Amino acid sequence: MKNVHFLEFFALLAFASSFVSASDPDPLQDFCVALDDTNFNVLVNGKFCKNPKYVTADDFFYRGLNIPKPANNQVGSTVTTVNVDQIPGLNTLGISLVRIDYAPNGGQNPPHTHPRATEILFVQEGTLYVGFITSNPNNTLFSKILNPGDVFVFPIGLIHFQVNIGNTNAVAFAGLSSQNPGVITIANTVFGSDPPINPFTLARAFQLDLNVVKALQMKFSK
Repeated sequence: MKNVHFLEFFALLAFASSFVSASDPDPLQDFCVALDDTNFNVLVNGKFCKNPKYVTADDFFYRGLNIPKPANNQVGSTVTTVNVDQIPGLNTLGISLVRIDYAPNGGQNPPHTHPRATEILFVQEGTLYVGFITSNPNNTLFSKILNPGDVFVFPIGLIHFQVNIGNTNAVAFAGLSSQNPGVITIANTVFGSDPPINPFTLARAFQLDLNVVKALQMKFSK
């Protein structure tokens, strides 16, 4: 009888594990270098696979992440992405990288989520105030002030942010657990959708005056 319960437990564990997996499926080959060529009919993770005999080291290489980018935009930050579109060899490997440059005195990577990835952030220069918020009903803020050499993790799918609280430029690098983590910037998504969300809906949801909502939609519209 004990053996029956033991087998039932492992059957349940196997069933549950099918729902608890990494963001990207594990590859079943050494690599699948992405190729935008419809003449190939093997599609893996949304990309065609390059014939392995034509694969080179350059398919796994990217240059230039050491170069600072200007952050003189509305939010005061610039994100340089290195995902499967920049390194075709990342296809099926479930990982990507970004560099973030922040302007002094409040430059920020505004509240956003990555629907397909956990993020681990490393601060190279400057001082950042960072945090993430848990899901309903608690909406608990976990935040920290980071200095050079510090690392912070943002769990998959949760809203998070970074703000440069110093008076000099800041630089951070982040690894993400997906070849294509996606990004949903909250303000842009809610107030800049195309077509726009009915402003009465947003006014009630955010407890804002209707005219304020319309002004925000004008600001964030593409």
